[in-house]
Amino acid sequence: MNVSRIAAVSVAGAAASTVLLCAGTAFAHVGVQPVGPAEKGGYATVNVRVPNERDNASTVKLEVSFPTDHPLASVMPQPVPGWKTEVTRTKLDKPLKVHGEEINEAVSKITWSGGKVGPGEFQQFPLVLGQLPEDADQLVLKAVQTYDNKEVVRWIEEPKDGEEEPQSPAPVLKLTEPTGDDHHGATGKEADEADDAAHKGEEAAADSDTTSSDTTARVLAVVGIIVGVAGVAFGVLAGRRRTS
Repeated sequence: MNVSRIAAVSVAGAAASTVLLCAGTAFAHVGVQPVGPAEKGGYATVNVRVPNERDNASTVKLEVSFPTDHPLASVMPQPVPGWKTEVTRTKLDKPLKVHGEEINEAVSKITWSGGKVGPGEFQQFPLVLGQLPEDADQLVLKAVQTYDNKEVVRWIEEPKDGEEEPQSPAPVLKLTEPTGDDHHGATGKEADEADDAAHKGEEAAADSDTTSSDTTARVLAVVGIIVGVAGVAFGVLAGRRRTS
């Protein structure tokens, strides 16, 4: 291998090491990642990602607080096996209007406990958030991570554009511009339509089951009649044979 090749390999190795180091540093933080778009004025499914930073302790509790300046009327956690979920609601000073209804309370914090994220592992906690604010570019979700050795790490420092990342940055959900004209509450409407469709589907299935049961009963009745006639005919033929 000549000198130029050795130099190229060294540079590539150094670059790869730098990328892995940066990725490892970022991954070590508690973060929030959207599953699909997180559009302003709409709803979003997100994962709160919790890596374990310690080699000699396990994460046993996570608290995520939601912004009070942009309260969310709906925060629905997906059950995570082995973890208990507690949702805390706070009364709003100014009610929200969502789908024409007035909301006086908003979710202010969700706490997961009872599970364990061991060294070298991470856990995701799925949430559905809405209705996302229309007048904000991001939501800052402050998190508190507790280990089984009683250590507490507070991921509450808000990152600033153009500045170095803080030592314990808070998870930030970036919001995007809506892609359609009729995006406001679209998820809520779709959910209602899906619910109606589900009820109609259940009714249709019930009707189908009833029709199927009636058809089955009729078929069995006809088969019974045929079997009965065949039995009578067989009996008559048997009697004639004995007589002859």
